[in-house]
Amino acid sequence: MGNPSAEHGVPLTDRVIASVRADPGRPVLDYNAWAGPWLAGAAEPLADGVLAEAVFPSGRPLPPSLRRWLAFDSGLLRRFGWLDGESRFTPRTLGRIGRDEFGNGWGAPFEALSERFGECFLLPGGSDSRRVLATGEPDAYGEYPVFALDVDDLPCVELMYPGLDVYLAETAGLVARAEGGYSSLAADPVYGPRMRTHARNAFAGRFHEECLDWPDGF
Repeated sequence: MGNPSAEHGVPLTDRVIASVRADPGRPVLDYNAWAGPWLAGAAEPLADGVLAEAVFPSGRPLPPSLRRWLAFDSGLLRRFGWLDGESRFTPRTLGRIGRDEFGNGWGAPFEALSERFGECFLLPGGSDSRRVLATGEPDAYGEYPVFALDVDDLPCVELMYPGLDVYLAETAGLVARAEGGYSSLAADPVYGPRMRTHARNAFAGRFHEECLDWPDGF
């Protein structure tokens, strides 16, 4: 597959940026227009001074892919609530995102995981499901996992990408994700090791967790 380092982190994010620069107005999601374009006008890089000192509210460092992406554009993530008007990060708990996106009925069971995943950010993706980056223990590339939140049968959180770098690349069409469920990258020879690292950290080695703590009366 060529240079392995080009498949991860900043080099992979640079490939996404090159793709977006070539066609900035194309939709982020080819199957759903609600996410809008990659760039809604000119790119909005985060100011150098702000980016140089940026950390998450928890004190955790930004993953390398996010730091590189924000040096290119902050507009997309602002549209999804990552930053306020002062360019401060505005995370939510997993439960808060669940309630905001699915309502107090279907979203409430995600509250049970809020203590474990207390610093989360919504990403474009899914129709009935959602994509969420959750900070925590990084992998060998300094990246945090991206989960799918699904309520199709039972509320469930499943590991989908090993980092923002791979999420961006797959969304931009630069990385292929095989069929077989949200966590199909676990079988990928390039990304499988990172997926397994996050599975151990997040779900004791599993790739998903069902959320069955329903509110009274639901």
